[in-house]
Amino acid sequence: MNRKSANYKFDDIIIGLTKEFSIEITESMINNFAEFSGDYNELHMDENYASTTKFGKRICHGMLLASFFSRLVGMSIPGKNALYFSQSINFQSPCFIGDQILVRGEVIEKSDSTHIITIKTTIFNQDSKCLIDGIAKVIVQN
Repeated sequence: MNRKSANYKFDDIIIGLTKEFSIEITESMINNFAEFSGDYNELHMDENYASTTKFGKRICHGMLLASFFSRLVGMSIPGKNALYFSQSINFQSPCFIGDQILVRGEVIEKSDSTHIITIKTTIFNQDSKCLIDGIAKVIVQN
């Protein structure tokens, strides 16, 4: 992963600007997220329990997935000049260990008066199924 943030200035951002990245969801991510967040719900952590649910196996924490929107905003759109203002999140489908996800953001609006950009945020799995969608509002500081 590149650790250098993009450096979009407000005037450089155009409607339709889209950035995306892929990442595989691993068991260690889920374990680390549980330790960090304190969410050890059996649906995420216990294979035996999860196998008895409608999902049939452990699922990824929804908020772990949503945390990738922070990477999208802080590293790509707009990157260095980002100040997250708000994020709506709609959980659509579960994500499983081993899923390859695609995190995508598309600028759909910008306000000259507030320097806030609106980004449509989505996460898809390897089958192009939407796992999460939402709207981010980001202040571009410059």
